[in-house]
Amino acid sequence: MAEQAEMLPDAAAPRTASAAAPAKQSAADSLAELRRRLRRVEIESVPDVSESAVIDTLDSGNEALFVVLYGDNTWRYVRNREIARDSTIFEKYWDTTTLFPYKDANLAAMPSSVVLELVDSTRSYHCPYQATPHPRGRYGLRRGRAHQGIDLPLKTGDTVYAAFSGRVRISEYNRGGYGNLVIIRHDNGLETYYGHLSERLVEPNQWVEAGQVIGLGGSTGRSTGPHLHFETRYYGQSFDPERLIDFRKGVLCRETFLLKKSFFSIYSKAGQDFEDELANEKQDKKEAAEQAARRYHKIRSGDTLGHIAIRYGTTVSRLCALNGITRTTTLRIGRTLRVR
Repeated sequence: MAEQAEMLPDAAAPRTASAAAPAKQSAADSLAELRRRLRRVEIESVPDVSESAVIDTLDSGNEALFVVLYGDNTWRYVRNREIARDSTIFEKYWDTTTLFPYKDANLAAMPSSVVLELVDSTRSYHCPYQATPHPRGRYGLRRGRAHQGIDLPLKTGDTVYAAFSGRVRISEYNRGGYGNLVIIRHDNGLETYYGHLSERLVEPNQWVEAGQVIGLGGSTGRSTGPHLHFETRYYGQSFDPERLIDFRKGVLCRETFLLKKSFFSIYSKAGQDFEDELANEKQDKKEAAEQAARRYHKIRSGDTLGHIAIRYGTTVSRLCALNGITRTTTLRIGRTLRVR
């Protein structure tokens, strides 16, 4: 995945001379190609080959790729990491002990948009964990705090996968709230965070492939229940992971992503506030208590709102409010009426 830090061509730029026509046409062609690459296209996860033994490695005809054959009669393209090692992506701001090493990065000099090639012809992607995100665990402001990732409910011990191929920068227990945390930097500069793991299965500086198991789900750190806290960051700045991945379906939404500065949360900072985890737990308990306190009455022949109200120690007005009815609503036998 090669980084392309480029500005979108200015289609509205004035023509200064007829000689500029070929250049303008070239720019238009480039813009059309970029738009084609940025279109939405769903990419499914590559197979999990973590348990399969490698039986052979073949030349693909491209020095950047190998063809790897596995013992279960499957094969896949794997990138040549000797070439990737030459990339400054894995040298600049590379720190295996500091969570956020980008303090000296000049974000003001970053272009307003950056084109990130998420996958190439190998389509090497795997959903970190397929699940419907927690309704209060999505990216963005939550009770006035910035939630800079997405929470995916799971069971302790469930396998968590590397979303893309890359190199592990951090694999440690983080006392700032993440608990067992793995951070992987990918070939385009993107970093993915995997928090609250019960177990980490990779080490710093280790090269991993998309779909490789990098840990087991859990509830370590500032967490109130088993889930995967997943983040996407570029130069330390977080943005919504759901711009890239449909976690419910488990698919990557596009091959190429136009990352705009505006996607970075204005509240984004070096760190993650996990106080909202406790607030979520309180809210969940409150809702559970309210749900448990609800009572219902099945309407029988001869029932009236007045009789039902007396039976349950409430009022007709309260019954009407709870059920969205009026005093003159006809009670139908067999219908369920909420009484508390």
